[in-house]
Amino acid sequence: MQRRFILKLAATLGAASLFATAAHAEDNIKVGVTGGPHAQIMEVVKTVAAKNGLNIKVIEFSDYVQPNAALAGGDLDANSYQHDPYLQAQVKDRGYKLIRIADTVTYPMGIYSKKVKTLAELQPGAKIAVPNDPTNGGRAMLLLQKQGLLKLRTDAGLKATPLDIVENPKKLKIVELDAAQIPRSLNDVDAAAINTNFAMEAGLKPKQDAIAVEDPKGPYVNIIAIREADRNKPWVAKLVAAYHSPEVKQFVDSKFGGSVITAW
Repeated sequence: MQRRFILKLAATLGAASLFATAAHAEDNIKVGVTGGPHAQIMEVVKTVAAKNGLNIKVIEFSDYVQPNAALAGGDLDANSYQHDPYLQAQVKDRGYKLIRIADTVTYPMGIYSKKVKTLAELQPGAKIAVPNDPTNGGRAMLLLQKQGLLKLRTDAGLKATPLDIVENPKKLKIVELDAAQIPRSLNDVDAAAINTNFAMEAGLKPKQDAIAVEDPKGPYVNIIAIREADRNKPWVAKLVAAYHSPEVKQFVDSKFGGSVITAW
């Protein structure tokens, strides 16, 4: 009788231990970000989420490719660094089963230069650096078109490339570079289209230093992405609630002075 009680107790304690371990794992997640504002904002999200029992480990990356690869491979539970067109391109090209679960912030792309103060000063044959990934490269091409520097094919869409240029009055030379490397290449080109997070990392202030900025009300709002299989897990709602909290909104508004704009 005593032996049976002991075995039953052990089984109960074992089940309780497994449940506790599962619950503990459920409340601990890894979120990938790129350096700069995304990382800074996620640290505030981490503090807010902890109050609701969700522990976030922030993993910082230096490029746009690895965070999705790490998420798809199971090394992350979520990432927060990209806009939806980029995610959709990755899903299509690489077969990732990743989905958008929430909007975060917008970083209006800017054109910067150390050689001219206005776009009108660009000389014929000037070199313009743009990101070499399809979505951010397309974004840069559309910005250049919006500023009247060139004209693209009408059906080029969000993934426009230099091959889609149909009018280029100044014969500008488009130089495609890794997005993270462009700020360091400003001395080598006449102007460059730079994503705001990388611009800020390089000490550039979009409102003060950019000679042109895209309209923030476009398709390029940033998002939180997760694996499709995780969409109904309890931590997902906790993560979104923490990101969309008043504390995070206040931090973004006060810290970045309009260079980064909340999208909720």
